[in-house]
Amino acid sequence: MSTKVLSRCLGPALIALTLALFTFVSGLFGPQTASAVPSFARQTGMACIACHTEYPILTEYGRQFKLGGYTMAAGDSNLPPIAFMFLPGFTQTNKGQPDGAAPRFGKNSNFALSQGSIFYAGRLFGPYTESLFGATAATFLNKFGTFSQVTYDGVARRLSWDNVEFRFADTATIGGQSLTYGFYLNNNPGLQDVWNTTPVWGFPFSSSPLAPTPGSDTLINGGLSQQVIGAGAYVMLANSLYLDIAAYHTPSTSFQRAMGVAPEGQTQIPGLAPYWRLAYTKSVGNQSFEVGLFGLAARTYPGRDKSAGKDRLVDWGFDSQYQASFGKHDITALFSAIYEQQNWNATQQLGGATNKSNHLWSTKVTVDYLYDKIYGAAVGYFYVNGNRDPLLYAANTNGSPLSDGVIFQLNY
Repeated sequence: MSTKVLSRCLGPALIALTLALFTFVSGLFGPQTASAVPSFARQTGMACIACHTEYPILTEYGRQFKLGGYTMAAGDSNLPPIAFMFLPGFTQTNKGQPDGAAPRFGKNSNFALSQGSIFYAGRLFGPYTESLFGATAATFLNKFGTFSQVTYDGVARRLSWDNVEFRFADTATIGGQSLTYGFYLNNNPGLQDVWNTTPVWGFPFSSSPLAPTPGSDTLINGGLSQQVIGAGAYVMLANSLYLDIAAYHTPSTSFQRAMGVAPEGQTQIPGLAPYWRLAYTKSVGNQSFEVGLFGLAARTYPGRDKSAGKDRLVDWGFDSQYQASFGKHDITALFSAIYEQQNWNATQQLGGATNKSNHLWSTKVTVDYLYDKIYGAAVGYFYVNGNRDPLLYAANTNGSPLSDGVIFQLNY
């Protein structure tokens, strides 16, 4: 079945309200400029357009800021590195959903607080490192940074941790070439990435939890978000060659519940799942491009059921990004393709899959345009397909994972 769902989620109004709230919070706690995460703006003393074309697309400076562990500072604010975000929305789909868009919501035309978040983001100890630990210790401790988000889901009515990352970053010189390196701990594979082509920060940049979504996707594309803990290391050599290696593990059910996450039915990684990332980037004047590879390999217990052994999933990703700024015009083009090898040894024994092995692939192409740092538009196309499997894709027509669609977004 080819699913083409165009959801009129009032994207422009949602984004506009979000940025208006960012502006309001910035006015209360920092410079009189709108910023993607106001605590970053206070720390750097710079407006949002220094790090973003539009949120969350990073500029070259924004990528350097993230590679530096969120620790660059030039501002003089003494306020804590805290920020807030609210995303109210209205969702109307082409057809109503027979069982309702979600529990406690109607079949169609629903208002909701999609999410409300609080961020602790920037230097780990904010602007207080020197006063707390002294000037000597601050030289080292100010190399630690964080991007930590706690979110209230207004649809599920649940408070939980969202994207959370802690970093240490520093610089060095090797063979006359600059080197930025770092170590991190986070809860979402790819959260550490600095391009907008990998799943965590890819398009669509905002979406409605009340709208239908494709019935199948690769594990790396959000299948482990906030369900794992991973540690890794990265290097950027000569501002050109990027290498990132990490490993992820599913924590205990008690820990997940303490973080507000429901562990029931999860894909569990009992050991370590390696994650890898290799990219080459080049900047020429006001243009930059990137091409890279990324991937994840995991042996998993389906639905945390250990009785039938393990499945094995291996994702291979290819991505590319082009970005240019011409006066008042900012253009970003994004491409990613993911191929997943699936071995359903355990899932088949448990009656969840017809085939013992399958493959699945997904592709995304996006073009984003911003005029005068104010008016923006983006269009993206996605395509998912693979082997037919009547049990694995029982909710889809003919047991096929096929799904594609076009997504539009307007921003102010």
